[in-house]
Amino acid sequence: MAHPKRKTSKQRKHKRRTHYKASLPTLAKCSNCGATVQYHHVCPECGYYRGKLAISKETVEIN
Repeated sequence: MAHPKRKTSKQRKHKRRTHYKASLPTLAKCSNCGATVQYHHVCPECGYYRGKLAISKETVEIN
């Protein structure tokens, strides 16, 4: 049986032992404004979460 001549580094061992593929987070449409939102997150456009206002967004007026 073959014997290793050198110690296998942690990085090399962990690279070999990975059995997953990185995936994109699941996206949904905001029920209030229709913007694309990541699940379980407040909408960055309008500040709503599950149909309720979570963060009041201030409107900036350009004069």
